[in-house]
Amino acid sequence: MELYFVMKKETIRKSIGIGASKEKVWEVLFDEKYLPIWYAEFSLGACAQGTWRVGSKILFTDISGGGLVGKVVVNRPCRVFSVEYLGLVVTGEEDYESDEARALRGGREIYRLQEQEGSVLLSVETDMPEESYNSMALAWEKALLKIRYLAEAA
Repeated sequence: MELYFVMKKETIRKSIGIGASKEKVWEVLFDEKYLPIWYAEFSLGACAQGTWRVGSKILFTDISGGGLVGKVVVNRPCRVFSVEYLGLVVTGEEDYESDEARALRGGREIYRLQEQEGSVLLSVETDMPEESYNSMALAWEKALLKIRYLAEAA
């Protein structure tokens, strides 16, 4: 029998109204021109490496070479996008087998866009280790404000 660390996960749920088209919000979420700007709320030099196609692997890393490995499970442009976590990135190397990496497996990050009267409601859900919940919830609040600013200013 294989034993490994089981991390307690919490789900962050945040949303924000944005006075822009869903196409513009989608562009801010996934275009290389905007990503580093709002990702910076999570970690210095944060970026995504990979494609946004269903089934493809994405590495979410920062300047330390640390981060997450994910797989795109849903990509319906301007409606919904979801990534499932597969493991960690530690000093630039992918880790799928450590206790921490295994504990992350199956976690999700989901973005939903819904048109409302003259605006878009962007909702985000992301699974988070319990010990990171408060800091990441605050980072998401700041990131959503930045996403709104970028979409409305464009």
